[in-house]
Amino acid sequence: MFELRRLGSSDLAVSPICLGTMTFGQQNSETEAHAQLDLALARGVNFFDTAELYAVPPRAETYGATERIVGTWLRRQARDRVVLATKVVGAGRRFDWIRDGAPCLDRKNIRAALHASLERLQTDYVDLYQLHWPERNQPMFGQWQYDPTAERDGTPIRAQLEALKELVDEGKIRYVGVSNEHPWGIAEFLRCAREYDLPRVVSIQNAYNLLNRVFDYGLAEVCHRGQVSLLAYSPLAFGHLTGKYLRNPDAAGRLTEFPGFGARYQKPRVREAVAAYQALASEAGMAMTRMALSWIYHRWSVASTILGATSIDQLTENLDAWSDPLSPDLLEAIDAIHLGFTNPAP
Repeated sequence: MFELRRLGSSDLAVSPICLGTMTFGQQNSETEAHAQLDLALARGVNFFDTAELYAVPPRAETYGATERIVGTWLRRQARDRVVLATKVVGAGRRFDWIRDGAPCLDRKNIRAALHASLERLQTDYVDLYQLHWPERNQPMFGQWQYDPTAERDGTPIRAQLEALKELVDEGKIRYVGVSNEHPWGIAEFLRCAREYDLPRVVSIQNAYNLLNRVFDYGLAEVCHRGQVSLLAYSPLAFGHLTGKYLRNPDAAGRLTEFPGFGARYQKPRVREAVAAYQALASEAGMAMTRMALSWIYHRWSVASTILGATSIDQLTENLDAWSDPLSPDLLEAIDAIHLGFTNPAP
C-alpha cells in the first residue's frame, strides 16, 4: 500500500503510482485490462489515467475503446475510491475520425469531448480533465526545438480555461491538468487562472525517464513554485529501460509492433545511454527495469508515475519496484551517466 500524495493545489489524494491504460483495446483485451485494474487497486493504486484518443497507436477503429473498457470496470467500483483522469484531443495533429476531423480546444470541442468521455466511462464526473497537448505551436513528441515560423491560429489559453470552468461549475470536472506542456504554457495557464478567476492547472503529464529529463531544466522550478504536480509518463522509455532492445533490437513491443511510433526513442545515442544504465544496474546487482522505476518513483519532483503494462506479470514487477529506493551512491552514478548522455530522447 502507498501513502497518498496531494496533487498540486487540489484536494485530490493520489497514489504515487498511476495505472496508464492506453494498451486497453489494442494490446490488451477487456478481460486482461480488468485484471490489471483489479490488481492495481488491490495493491493500493487509486489513480487511473486514460484519454479519448486511446487505444494507442490512434486509429479510427479503436478510438474511445480504452475509455469504454475502463467504464465497464468502473461501474463495479465505489466511485469515491477511484481518482479518474482522462484527456481531450487538441489541434495540431490530424485525426479525421474525431469530431469531423477538426478537434481543437475551443468550448464546443471540449464540451463534446467530455460528454462523450463521461458516457464511455459510465460516470457523472472525472476527477482530473487534461488537455492532451497544447493547441499552440510548440515542439512535442520527439521534436526538440521551437520554430517561430510554424506559428498557427489556435484557441487562446484564457478561452480554454473559460470552457473548462463551465464544466467545473457544472460538477462534471473536479480539476484541470495539462499534458506535453512547456514552461511558457504553465506560466500562462497560471497567469490566466489568477487574473480571471479561472480553474488552476494542478498537474502536468509529461514524458520523464532516465533518457528524457527535460522536465528538470525549466519545468521543475515553474511547477514547484506554481504548485503543479508532475505525472510522469513513459518511465521505461517505451521498453528501452528494460534492456530488451539491447538484447534483441527486434524484441516484441510497441516500437517493433507499430513502425514509426515513439520517434523520440529512435534518436542517436539512445542505445549507448541505455547500455551505460544497464552496466550500472548490473554492477549494482539489480534489473535495469527496477533501477529505472525506483529512480523515478522516489524523485522529489514526481507526484505520480504512470505505469503501462501488457501483462499481469509485467505490472506486478513494476509495482514491486516501489519497495527498493536507490542508495545515494547509485543516484550519484545515475546523474554521472546523465551528464555524459544528456537527454538522448527529448
